[in-house]
Amino acid sequence: MPLAMANPGDVKYIKRIGGREDIKKHLEQLGFIVGVMVKVISVIGGNIIVQIKESRVAISREMAMKIFV
Repeated sequence: MPLAMANPGDVKYIKRIGGREDIKKHLEQLGFIVGVMVKVISVIGGNIIVQIKESRVAISREMAMKIFV
């Protein structure tokens, strides 16, 4: 299921990252790596705020559709 479908408060583990190579690299630099735990903090206007490792990151719904949990 794409991360964009998760609800606020859900804790999920990343199973796969889709998309072009440059998008995968960008998400990896933000900390989105297979096996890492992600907690959805909130969804505001299509953007998703997640807690990954020790930081909070905001990503667009489009990017969140490429992260499978």
